[in-house]
Amino acid sequence: MNLLTIESTCDETAAAIINENLEPLASVVASQEKLHERFNGVVPEIAARAHLERIMPVIDETLAKAQLKLADIDAVAVAHTPGLAGSLLVGVSVAKTLAWSLGVPLVGVNHLHGHIYACRLAAGRDIFPCVGLIVSGGHSSLYDCLGPSEFVPLGGTIDDAAGEAFDKVASMLGLPYPGGPSISKCAADGDPQGIPFPRPFLQDQSRLDFSFSGLKTAVRYEIAGPGRPDFSAVEISDQRRADIAASFEQAVVDCLVGKAELAVRKSGRGRLCVGGGVAANRKLRTALEELAARNQIELIIAPFSLCTDNAVMGAIAWEKIKAGSYDDLSLDATPGLIRENVNNA
Repeated sequence: MNLLTIESTCDETAAAIINENLEPLASVVASQEKLHERFNGVVPEIAARAHLERIMPVIDETLAKAQLKLADIDAVAVAHTPGLAGSLLVGVSVAKTLAWSLGVPLVGVNHLHGHIYACRLAAGRDIFPCVGLIVSGGHSSLYDCLGPSEFVPLGGTIDDAAGEAFDKVASMLGLPYPGGPSISKCAADGDPQGIPFPRPFLQDQSRLDFSFSGLKTAVRYEIAGPGRPDFSAVEISDQRRADIAASFEQAVVDCLVGKAELAVRKSGRGRLCVGGGVAANRKLRTALEELAARNQIELIIAPFSLCTDNAVMGAIAWEKIKAGSYDDLSLDATPGLIRENVNNA
């Protein structure tokens, strides 16, 4: 059996075909990075229009790579939550149309669950139960993952996500979008201990939440002082830029790893699974490996190719298919960001 998966939650238009053995037969991702570069972040309307232009060519290319035709597809899966409203609607509409016209089952999947399922694909075996850490442009969340579709929230960011903070700090430093790779490259020549940026909530053992808005503001003050400065007029040496980037990156990593360690200890789980675009950060990966060695826990991080948004992680739909859990044509996009613990802040 062949499953067609569709991903359009934010600014990546992606499709993949995965067989029932969880083997990807083909995967295509069309990036919108260049479209959003001059805005230093994703513009929802531009993202939605780009999905409209690209989604059918992406699906066609995926079928061609797999040497299959639409008639060979046995089910269609689509990430329908969370994400940008316009972007999600494009993917959901196409998935429903294909499922109806082909007369095959339709399966809606949770984009965040998919990020952790990328660890399942990398491991080649069952990974549940585990603690799941999802770190991306829109989300920084901790879950007790009892099963592929049973995620119990443990904590998460109450404001900016880690990836969002990377983008905003990169913009303040005059570095190109996307911010994550730019900050890491710049930080390589800096001192990660050079500037004592805050680590919000890190010492609070009673909660598993993150907050990166204040850290972002601290970077702003470090660069140009309080108020509303024109960053283009601020002169900053290459070494100082590198020190700020390195110190900021270290602060983010310390917060993520510290709360992941607390989550593992509180949950009693012996396995930590990490996914999302920021999981590609090498400093974070190294710190997580040290955490795992220190606590004698199993660490599974999604491979680099499955960290950023892709349709391969839509293979999680096979779990629902095997359980006989399908969706009908009333399936709708459920947009927004997940901030489960915001009311506890």
